[in-house]
Amino acid sequence: MIEVENLTKYYGTLAAIKDVSFKVEDGEILGFLGPNAAGKTTTMRILTGFMPPSSGAARVAGFDVFEDSLEVRKRIGYMPETVPLYPEMTISSYLNFVASIRDVKDREEQIENIMDTCDIAHYADTQIGKLSKGYRQRVGLAQALVHDPEVLVLDEPTIGLDPKQILEVRELIKTLGGDRTIILSTHILPEASQVCGRVVIINKGEVVAEGTPDMLTAELQQAERIFLQVREPAPDTVSQLGQLQGVIDVEDKGEGSYEIACALGTDHRAEISSLVVQRGWGLLELRRVGMSLEEIFLQLTTVEDEEQYEEAA
Repeated sequence: MIEVENLTKYYGTLAAIKDVSFKVEDGEILGFLGPNAAGKTTTMRILTGFMPPSSGAARVAGFDVFEDSLEVRKRIGYMPETVPLYPEMTISSYLNFVASIRDVKDREEQIENIMDTCDIAHYADTQIGKLSKGYRQRVGLAQALVHDPEVLVLDEPTIGLDPKQILEVRELIKTLGGDRTIILSTHILPEASQVCGRVVIINKGEVVAEGTPDMLTAELQQAERIFLQVREPAPDTVSQLGQLQGVIDVEDKGEGSYEIACALGTDHRAEISSLVVQRGWGLLELRRVGMSLEEIFLQLTTVEDEEQYEEAA
């Protein structure tokens, strides 16, 4: 549905993004992650036709973003970080205005459907300036949906919201997935882990990783990790665990807890549990350990800074 190939954008001599490439499949919710000033918004603006790149290409539903800009805009709904709302207008009049610009057919019915989808119908005649931040974000999402686009591009959709409003907007985004392809640009990692099936991580204008959290965990850990806790550990517990086939390393965490590193692509929980039972250590807990998205993000976005610091030293 979306193909991005070697996008580069210079502001003067400063490269905001460099050779950014990724794909988004039909119906997928993709998280586009990165720290502030990583190049997320620049990429979103290029994809939605707000600015041209210095080089590279982007296609939406087979249409080139620059050569077939109008066709692409028909198929994209864009919610920028700062939503262009008119505070003196009511919700219904604002959406009617946007729908008229988009040349939406059956405008009245479509606006009613979108207001129901975004749960703002009961405020239809309320001035936007009198709404809470959470409801203004919902109106922003409604304007992106009013022409029933195939693709949604959401730039920091929950920024500035309170925890309750964040949860509500996340649930709304999840309900929109499947029927639409969504790119969710955010630096809030729990948001991506709860909403997105796959992530692209960008740092200093370059893509540093792409995949599911499980895939990225496997690549970074370079081993499968298992947490074990027993009631009555023995002096030779570490050595006994280390003798199991496929076990690379065993770390004693104290109080009967151990972290066991195994070869990638293997699952040795059955063998470990059998050993615990045979030795009478008393099994309390046994589970696989993955890296959180926060840990993945920090490892990928700080390694370059550490390397540069070491080179300077």
